[in-house]
Parts: sequence; C-alpha cells; structure tokens
Amino acid sequence: MMRINLLPHREEKRKARRQQFYALLGMVTVLAGLIVFLAYSIIEGQISAQDAKNEFLKKEIAVLDKQIEQIKRLKEQTQALLARKQIIESLQRDRAEAVHLLSELVKQTPEGVYLRSMKQVGATIALSGLAQSNARVSTLMRNIEASPWLEKPQLIEIKAVMVDKRRLSEFSMNAALKRAPVDKGGKK
Repeated sequence: MMRINLLPHREEKRKARRQQFYALLGMVTVLAGLIVFLAYSIIEGQISAQDAKNEFLKKEIAVLDKQIEQIKRLKEQTQALLARKQIIESLQRDRAEAVHLLSELVKQTPEGVYLRSMKQVGATIALSGLAQSNARVSTLMRNIEASPWLEKPQLIEIKAVMVDKRRLSEFSMNAALKRAPVDKGGKK
C-alpha cells in the first residue's frame, strides 16, 4: 500500500533550510566582522608603532641638528682662531721688516740721490725723490736689484726739474720687498 503524507513537509524543509541559511549568514557576518576588526586592529597597531618610530626619529634628528649647529660654531671658531694665528705669525715674521727695509735703503742709496717719500703696500715699495743725474737713478736701480732685501726695481717716471737754480732729476719708482720663505714650523 501506498502511503501518502499529507503533512507540509516541503514547507518544513524550506523553513529548516531558511533557518540554516540565516544562521549561516549570521555566522558569516559575525566572522566577517571579526576579520575586519582583527585587520583594523593589526593595521592600527602597525600605524601606532610607525608613529612611535617617527616620533623617536624626529627627536633624534633634533638632537643631531643641535650637534651639527655646535659643530658649525666650533668650525667657525676654529677658522677664526686659525686666521688670528696666521696674522700673528705674519706679524711675528715681518716685525723686523721695516728696520731691514730702512737700513737697506740707506745702504743702497748712492750719493747724490735724495728720497722724498717712501710708501709700502704689502710687498711693494713706492719711492720718489730727487737725483743729481739720471745716472744716479740708474745706479740706485742696480743697487736695489743686487740687494738681498729688495728686488724688481721699476722706474715709473723721471723728469728734469729746477730746484734752487740747479737742474735735478725727479723720479718715482717701485720695488718689491724680498720675503724670506716660511717653513712648516712658521719660522724664517
């Protein structure tokens, strides 16, 4: 015999499947929410860790910037001190230069030549004066060339003038001062 089931079994199966579907959908939603929350937490943790590293690096960079400024100031002070030291060494080396120059000019000036002015700019000496003749000016130039303290005489101008009814030669010339070479110790 055949049995006929008149109960609404299809609707019950549909209802059971629908309940399973909703339960599965709820679990998937909860699982997706958990995954999103976990991913958000991980990313947030990484961002906060990177922010902490960035703050640490900013602080260290600030410390290094201060040290760099101190180093720059020290270098500037060192350069200033070295410049002063060089000036002092130059003055020390050249302190007797004026005495030698005047002494040498007295030795090398021939009789009949009168110096009116002398001006020193660096190693260049400008001389002007009167001479009894052009030959005496020429002798002065040869004496300067042979001098151990003076070199490179250059006659700028020579002209005849009348002084107290006497005919004299007025001249102007340049010469260079020989400087002793400085060794590594800074002494002559």
